[in-house]
Amino acid sequence: MGTSRVDRLGPYILLALTCAAGWLFKAHCGATWTGDEQYLTGCYSDALPFWGLRGVAAGQLPYVESRIEYPVLTGALIWLEGLAARTLAGPRADAADFLLVVSIVNAAFAFAVLRMMERAGVPLLRRWCWAAAPPLILYLGHNWDMLAVALAMAAILAARRGEPAAAAALAAIGTAAKLFPILLLPLLGLSALFQRNRSWTARFRSAGGLALVAVVFWGALNAPLAARAFENWAEFYTFSRERSGTAASVWEILAVQGWWNTDLATRNLWSFLIFAGGAGAIVAFGWPRHRDHLWALFTPVLAWFLLTNKVYSPQFDLWLYPFLLLTSRRLWPIAWFALGDVGAYWAEFWFFASLGGGGPGVTQMHIAWAAAFRAAALLWIIVDIVRGRAPDWVMTRAQQEARNIGSAHLKR
Repeated sequence: MGTSRVDRLGPYILLALTCAAGWLFKAHCGATWTGDEQYLTGCYSDALPFWGLRGVAAGQLPYVESRIEYPVLTGALIWLEGLAARTLAGPRADAADFLLVVSIVNAAFAFAVLRMMERAGVPLLRRWCWAAAPPLILYLGHNWDMLAVALAMAAILAARRGEPAAAAALAAIGTAAKLFPILLLPLLGLSALFQRNRSWTARFRSAGGLALVAVVFWGALNAPLAARAFENWAEFYTFSRERSGTAASVWEILAVQGWWNTDLATRNLWSFLIFAGGAGAIVAFGWPRHRDHLWALFTPVLAWFLLTNKVYSPQFDLWLYPFLLLTSRRLWPIAWFALGDVGAYWAEFWFFASLGGGGPGVTQMHIAWAAAFRAAALLWIIVDIVRGRAPDWVMTRAQQEARNIGSAHLKR
């Protein structure tokens, strides 16, 4: 009984400690930064500049009264968190109060992910790994990614339960928070289109229904603001298209090292083509082993997206980490990835500090080495998931029984 209680509550207690460490990691610099301390000590957070520069302190409505370079659901979350900070702290509310609220809300989403893992039967050790996740310490107070992570996890688990319409709706809602949950939708569509023992008419109807569900849910969240303040609403898409890249992205590394220097249009085109081709290959090679649970290929497709995208912001690793725990067959490559994430984080921020002469002399070559170490882990994980059979907890009980029957026949 005692052991069972420890197994049940232990990950939640550890997650609380991890989230507290994540808040302290960002909050130790206070409401203002001195010199380059936000880079040198790692306390940089988007919450602090957003407090003053995006109208959060003034209570301005996102998109209607201020521009925010995020999709609408994240914009709404930022406004609500600003309202909570101003309400709780009163007239003296500052960026530190906002950071605290952001951290608390992100922690709540992290607990939701842990609870979903528990209900889905994810092995206890993997839940402990989420509770102690290094990316949670680095990024809990960094941005607003946990909203989309929780929605994507809910979508994945709905697909696992055989509820594709709910999965499509949740993925569409997640796409209104961050873009990456959209990667699940083609996998759901392919699963519907190639269902076994159904006519092609029924298959097309099912796939079309999922597409309609996704459009309706995404449109319901976006259409009102797009109609009222189109330019501000479109800021996320404009900003994403016009960004040249980030220091740890493969495109920026190639350009800085003089290996392939691309202009913006070329970079946009080739990053899309290479991603689309690689994602298609992941699905094609993974099809024989994952046809009945195609959603499990979301993890390698997302990993490939991170590798090929022109923007690889540090907190993007938080997107991937829980899905690695959910679908990866082995834990040691996940530890490899987490170590690479820590290395890339400090390399990138210490480089920013070094530009002004106050850092430890980190160069873009150091960033390239850290990014290469992380990329090698991601490539290994992609190949391993695609080539290997899915872990038992990934599949439904009926799929597990079918696998066991097949294994028994082979042994005979």
